[in-house]
Amino acid sequence: MQRFTISLDDALATAFDAFIARRGYANRSEAVRDLLRAELQRADLAEQPQHAGVACLSYVYKHHERELAERMTGLQHAHHDLTVATMHAHLDHEHCLEAVLLRGPTAAVQRFADAVCAERGVHHGHLNLIAVDVHDPQPHRHDAAHPAAAAQGHGRAHDGAHPHVHLRPRR
Repeated sequence: MQRFTISLDDALATAFDAFIARRGYANRSEAVRDLLRAELQRADLAEQPQHAGVACLSYVYKHHERELAERMTGLQHAHHDLTVATMHAHLDHEHCLEAVLLRGPTAAVQRFADAVCAERGVHHGHLNLIAVDVHDPQPHRHDAAHPAAAAQGHGRAHDGAHPHVHLRPRR
């Protein structure tokens, strides 16, 4: 780990310390690391939109809006290559919250999120997009069931090697 020193004027240091307290950081170093990661991530996504990414798109919508639920489902089906899973929650008699997990090229994920958020009746859309490095490891064995699954009677040992992709957040 490397160390470096920065100087801040009193007003900026006070504002930063208030930010740290609001967010619950243990110290300035953790806050600076998170801010650096976020800015480096933003620059990566802007400079290299072909990178792979994972994302959570969340939005609130009025489910009584004419054919909106069908349009939203249609968008997800049209982009089934990006859509991993969807969670739907009813907020009240008119509004629903959905969270869609996405995976794919960051530019395609961003275009999908923009299309969803642009639909009439969709409010409070937000995309949390994270660039990832894709690793295709050699097939390997999982000779024992996951302990938590086995404890619930849901796990069993895999009977052979199988390949799968590992996605690691960049930075």
